[in-house]
Amino acid sequence: MKLLTTCLLAAALPWIPPPAEAARPYINDKQAPENRKDLEAIQTALTSVLDQARAATVCIDLGQGSGSGVIVSEDGLVLTAAHVATGVNKDLEVILEDGRRLKAVSLGVVADCDAAMIQISAKEKFPFVTVDREDSTRLGDWVFSLGHSGGFDKERGSVVRLGRLVRLAETTVQSDCTLIGGDSGGPLFDLQGRLIGIHSRVGQQLQMNMHVPMSVYVQNWDSMLKSEFVGEGPFAQKPEKGKGFLGLASEKHPDGGIKVTKVGKDTPAEQAGLKEGDILLKLNGTALETRAQLQDLLKEMAAGDPLEFHATRDGKPKTFKFKLGAR
Repeated sequence: MKLLTTCLLAAALPWIPPPAEAARPYINDKQAPENRKDLEAIQTALTSVLDQARAATVCIDLGQGSGSGVIVSEDGLVLTAAHVATGVNKDLEVILEDGRRLKAVSLGVVADCDAAMIQISAKEKFPFVTVDREDSTRLGDWVFSLGHSGGFDKERGSVVRLGRLVRLAETTVQSDCTLIGGDSGGPLFDLQGRLIGIHSRVGQQLQMNMHVPMSVYVQNWDSMLKSEFVGEGPFAQKPEKGKGFLGLASEKHPDGGIKVTKVGKDTPAEQAGLKEGDILLKLNGTALETRAQLQDLLKEMAAGDPLEFHATRDGKPKTFKFKLGAR
């Protein structure tokens, strides 16, 4: 049964050819470095994988702050923390190591474990890192963290901190790598360059920090890819139906559909380009007949949900795609 479960979990992840497996660093099994050779072994292991890890580490711009994340597939799938992604289907911006800013959207979150996925929208091949699917780390192993501490700085790049694992639990691991604001959502690696965790909580002492292990991501991989909201808080709040905001008034149109009679200033409707006099014919594929029907449809939606209106303006077809705002 254990073998079957492992196979099913592995199948949930896109297959990526594994790199040549490096031997477990002997330094992990020492209580502390004893000589120059031991220190050089740590340095050699770190420098051999650091460039690739840095290339895949991104800054996530939140407008009034920032977090970090790491790319785990060639097509731009990013792992981060739920409290950085903030929810499902959120528009975000990621900043690559070279300073390029790219649009992205949050996929699913695991709200009780602080795990999340983000997808970069651009269609290109990205640098990425290998996920440790086997949960192979042990207490005391040497690790290193990356993150855009305090926000993105192109000249400085992502910041690397070396440390060890000091505690292992089912849904968290703890390291003594120093983290500060802006590092949240960033990656934690073993000395072989495999991703073993995502930064979650910065401790009261800078050297005592919590990370979400890869096992949480593997177990919830399919759900997050489907943009599902898993669990109940405290790291993300589930959107409430009926709390969305559109920002227009309407009335039934005698020839079918509903007519926009007013568009509020600085509302999602105005920002999407809707104007007074537009005739709304369909919402997300459902034909519109009355104002009450539109309100009933919106009551089943939450802030951030996507809208697609098929409409006419002066007899010509128009399509409006945007997201419902929050009240």
